Amino acid sequence: SAMSSTPVPVPKPLLPLPPPTEAAWQLDELLADLGHTQSKLAAAGQGAGVPTESLLDNMLDSLTRDLQELGITAAPAGICAACRKPIAGKMLTALGKTWHPEHFTCARCGQELDKGPFFEQAGQAFCEEDYHQAFSPRCAYCAGPIREKVLTALEQTWHPEHFFCAHCGKVFGDEGFLERNGKPYCHQDFLAMFAPKCQGCERPVMDNYLSALEGVWHTECFVCTECLTCFTSGSFFELEGRPYCELHFHQRQGTICHGCGRPVTGRCITAAGRRYHPEHFICTYCLGQLHKGTFRECGDKMYCQPCYDKLFV
Repeated sequence: SAMSSTPVPVPKPLLPLPPPTEAAWQLDELLADLGHTQSKLAAAGQGAGVPTESLLDNMLDSLTRDLQELGITAAPAGICAACRKPIAGKMLTALGKTWHPEHFTCARCGQELDKGPFFEQAGQAFCEEDYHQAFSPRCAYCAGPIREKVLTALEQTWHPEHFFCAHCGKVFGDEGFLERNGKPYCHQDFLAMFAPKCQGCERPVMDNYLSALEGVWHTECFVCTECLTCFTSGSFFELEGRPYCELHFHQRQGTICHGCGRPVTGRCITAAGRRYHPEHFICTYCLGQLHKGTFRECGDKMYCQPCYDKLFV
């Protein structure tokens, strides 16, 4: 007897599935190589007139189909912040975002940053060199970027080793510095170059001083030029820009009384090239007061006419 039957489909042979760990490892390696393949595809695409992105997309689609045929579903680990495409292999997390490692690059020079340190500015990543060149403060001496310690002085920034005396080049210690015309100087050079000089010793005047004779003086240096005594009375005499006590001023001027050795400040009698107080112009023998024109001189001494005649005639 005849019986009807329904054809039974013959199952296709299945390829053995590689272990999941093996497949995942292969996927990571393939995706990691895409960054290096990109440059080759770009060159090929430019020669053939095909956009690079299209070549990459085709390659990814083909890779995904091959993995699906192997029974592997590649679930994306995230979206790359640079290319906005799924990340199925190695992933890098930085700046609160996820990236393909080859797409996390310096915003200035394009260098990949996945294997080294980077710096962030306004949400962008920079390599160390470009960050310092673009954003670090500049040294007022060498104009180079300051990468570590910053010294701020004179409303500018400096490398600590470049902030030194503008005259001798010595780096400032605990004593600090003094400023002149926008330049820093050590205390020694500043005083030697800019501090007023004492008219007496010509050394710099730093604190207590006197102002006299159109100059400044250390208090201990303002003394009589001749005898070096202080002016206890508060008054002094000036001759050729130098201070003198009363006695030595009159000595220099030739106004000392030949009779008493004291300065002649009022009425004066001049005789034989010498000066006298009127009351000290007297006869050496009788001590009587002499009058001009009525005296005689002998051996530097003055005599009245009678005494002269008595002694020498």
